[in-house]
Amino acid sequence: MTTHLKFIGIVLMVLALIHVIFPKYFQWKTNLSSLSLINRQMMMVHTFFIALTVFLIGFLCLTSADDLVNTPLGKRLSFGLAIFWTIRLFVQFFVYSNQLWRGKPFETIVHIVFSAFWLYISLIFWITFTI
Repeated sequence: MTTHLKFIGIVLMVLALIHVIFPKYFQWKTNLSSLSLINRQMMMVHTFFIALTVFLIGFLCLTSADDLVNTPLGKRLSFGLAIFWTIRLFVQFFVYSNQLWRGKPFETIVHIVFSAFWLYISLIFWITFTI
């Protein structure tokens, strides 16, 4: 189980770092220009804190996998992370519109890969919590 948690840790840390390119890739300067200053800044700040949270979850998994598996506090953290990532999995299917990816090859692949990854993370944390 610790190998899975360490792998998840590495992937989450990389995913968090990829957030750096979001403003340019998603053309936020243009697309968010019609928003009020507070809304533009909230997008940037929330994206930063999402990336920071994902990075820190990854860091926890990478550096404390044994503790997550073998200690009462680790079990509680795994329970919370199982809930967190399970909700993220549901968001993938019930919040994001399929118009964002359906009929678009690259976006469809991204949707499938991330759906599988959210499922994998969720299952690993549920298993970690229950063993």
